[in-house]
Parts: sequence; structure tokens; C-alpha cells
Amino acid sequence: MKIAILRERFAGEKRVAATPETVGKLKGLGADVVIEAGAGEGSRMPDAQYAEAGAAIAPTAEAAVKGADVVLVVRRPEAGSLKGAAKGALVIGALDPYGNEGEVAALARAGVSAFAMEFMPRITRAQVMDILSSQANLAGYQAVIEAAAAFERALPMMMTAAGTVRPAKAFVMGAGVAGLQAIATAKRLGAVVSATDVRAAAGEQVESLGAKFIMTDALKDASGEGGYARELTADEQAAQAALVASHIAKQDIVVTTALIPGRPAPRLVTRAMVESMAPGSVIVDLAAERGGNVELTRPGEVVVHNGVTIIGFTNLAGRIPTTASQLYARNLLSFIETLVDKQTRTLAVNWDDELVKATVLTRDGAVVHPAFAKAEAAASAPARKAPAKPAAVPAEKPVKTGAAGKAKAAKPAVEPEGAASAKPAAVAKAAPAKTGAVRKAAASKAIEAPAPAEVKPARRTAKAAIPAEPAPAPKKPAARKPAAPKGGN
Repeated sequence: MKIAILRERFAGEKRVAATPETVGKLKGLGADVVIEAGAGEGSRMPDAQYAEAGAAIAPTAEAAVKGADVVLVVRRPEAGSLKGAAKGALVIGALDPYGNEGEVAALARAGVSAFAMEFMPRITRAQVMDILSSQANLAGYQAVIEAAAAFERALPMMMTAAGTVRPAKAFVMGAGVAGLQAIATAKRLGAVVSATDVRAAAGEQVESLGAKFIMTDALKDASGEGGYARELTADEQAAQAALVASHIAKQDIVVTTALIPGRPAPRLVTRAMVESMAPGSVIVDLAAERGGNVELTRPGEVVVHNGVTIIGFTNLAGRIPTTASQLYARNLLSFIETLVDKQTRTLAVNWDDELVKATVLTRDGAVVHPAFAKAEAAASAPARKAPAKPAAVPAEKPVKTGAAGKAKAAKPAVEPEGAASAKPAAVAKAAPAKTGAVRKAAASKAIEAPAPAEVKPARRTAKAAIPAEPAPAPKKPAARKPAAPKGGN
């Protein structure tokens, strides 16, 4: 069993998927570990430390991947970088599949089994493998550190001979993993902290950290599945916005954390709210990677508007890469331990395991995760749907007879514009209804001359005469009645 660790190529990414500590434990599982040269440098972990832990150092990614049964990454690798890996090799990391369905399909075509660690279910057994929690925890901490640095004032209350310095006021929007850590960090630094969340259960957690919990009376509870909040109704959104608008104007530091995987970040802070804050205030938007909770956020940038600094870093955990790598690598190690047979010291993936089912994206050349398999099928559907058009043709074929064709041509002279094209079938049926008298005449002629050839011309002339409705024309011979006087003479 060979495990490869690659150097990250995503811009600004300094984390690494394995540390010297976890390399030693992977070796204990019976694995041969190969790490690409320089993979740990961004996290202050030189190649020498990996070599001491028993890893082989490969000069290139290609050399590291060659024959690998498992490839560990932080960010989703390009499919081309996995050439040479063993057939069906496991690729494990934070693969960020939402909005990147094409890249996921490319991994499937590369023949690897890709596992998205961010899909790890939130159950007790999987807590030690939960990369979202470990990295969000650090992001919440780092958000307050970044805010404190940009605030350029002291956070705690200070009583000096020169006077008293009032404490900074910090407001955390969202009390999930990142939010709770932000609350705890701001509190430790001496700020007066308040927080809000749409889930009522978060109130106890906020207050247990010494912060004040605020929640609008119009919103009872918006708890959703998987520990996330459900989408608010229009009335709930309005009530929550009113609460935030009145509270945010008095704050020095605001940290927003509302982020739901796979969806755009909800907009919580408007331009007007930003402009209501005092110059020198700071906002840190932890949802910048999905568009941001703040209207003025620019992902990856720091914006100053009306004296208010808005920080939109998209990888806050990556700004403390050593600690982040240590926690991330342990998450991956814990997951790998469930995939290895301790007796034979070989890979033995149980594809029916709930952890595997929840995280596997691709397998055997196909996208298998339910959330993405449908999209993959839909992408190839248009080619199959093309032959469906001929089904509409038979509906337009009833008009075949010469009489019906003539009726259709004559119809526009009688019906309003546009009506003829809408009722071609009705013309064919309506014509016989007006030929009652003509049919009687045709019937009487049929007695005199029963040959079918003589009946047909009578019917054709009758049908052709009806649409044009020149009924008065045949009666004009009545004008010849003056000939009657001749008869009288």
C-alpha cells in the first residue's frame, strides 16, 4: 500500500495533507509513504522532518503519484496530475465539488475513487474526521486576530493614570463552530461580545461563553438539517435585518459566519448598515468564498468603505498553516484508519460504510455521489432527447384530402386573421355540417345515376362552394324573371 502526499498548487495555499507526526502513524498502518519535495514548506515542515518520520521524498508530483494506492491532498487536484496512480486509487481531501462538476467528472474519467472530506456526516463516530469543524474552528479564531490587527485600537478595557479606555464591542453573526470560537477569542481579548443566530438552541452556547445573545421575537427557531439553519421566510428575514441594523451601528468589530455548503452565502449586512458604523470599525466576512454575507465584500480582498474595513479573505484557516495542517492531517489519518485492514495491513474499503457512502464522489469511472450523479446524467441527456420532435408531426397530418385542403385555403376569407391556422381540423369537420341540402340533392341524383363516379363530383363541388359562401350568386338567375312577361305574351 503506497500513500502519496502532494504539494499544493492552489494560489496562496500553504497547508499540507500530512505532517511528520501523521506520516509515522501511516507507516504504522503498513503504508509506504512518499511525499513530494517541498510539500510541507508552507507549514514550516521541511523535507528532513518527513524523512526522519520514514517518508520517501519524491522530486516531482509525477514520481510521488506513480503506483500510489492513496493520494492525500488539501485542495482538489487536477485530473492530469494523477496519471500513473494505481487503478482505482483513492484521492482524499477537501474537493469542493459544488460549482466544479466538470472537474469532478474529470476525476471520474481519470479512474480514481475521489472522497470529499467536507461531506463527512456529523455523527459522533466521525467527529475526529470532520475537516469542516477543525478548519472552521481556526477560521473563527483567526477572524478575530485579523480584526484586532486592523482595528488599530485596544480591545480590552484599560484603567490607567491617564484615563480609562473603553472596551471594544464585538458582534458575531452566527454561532456555529467558527462563530463560537470567534466569540471565545474576542472575549479572551477583552472585548464586550454579543452574538446572534437564527437557531434558538445556539443561545445557551453563546451565553456559556460570556456573550450576550440577541434574537428577534419574530423568529422562534430556524434550525435545519445537519446542524445548519434553514432558509428564512421573507417576514423572518425582514425582522432579522431590522434587528441587525439597529445593533450593528453600535459595534466596533463584526464577524459574519453564515455559510451553507453548496449555496451562495446569505446577505446579512447591507451597504446602509456598513455606512451606519463608525469610522475605524472592522468587519470580517468568513463567507467570502461563497460571495460573502456583506454586500460590499470582495472575495480575497480588503475593502475600506466610509472608513470601515471589510476583510474578505477566503482561506482564513490557511493563514495559520502550521496549526491548520496539524488538525487537517489528523482528520485524514482518522478516516484512513477506517479503510485499512489492521490484520493484513492492506486497503479494505467497505463501500457500504456510512462514512464511505457519504463522502465518495467518484468510483469505477463514474460520478456516484447522489448530489452530482444526476447532474452528470443531465449533461449527456440532450443528445438522447433530439429524436423526440417527430412525435409532434402526426398531430399535423389529418388534413390530407383535396376537399380539406381547399377548405383550408378558403378559410382566411371567412375567419379573422390567425384563426385559420389554429383550427385546420375544425374546417374539415364543419364543412359537411353545412351540406345537408346538397347531400339530399346528391342523394336524389344518385338514384338517377347510381354510379359512384357521378356521386363524387357532386360532393366535391358542394364542399368547395360552401367555404366561399357565394350563396347569393347562384340565385341571380332570378333576375331573369322578366322573361315571365314574355311567356305571358
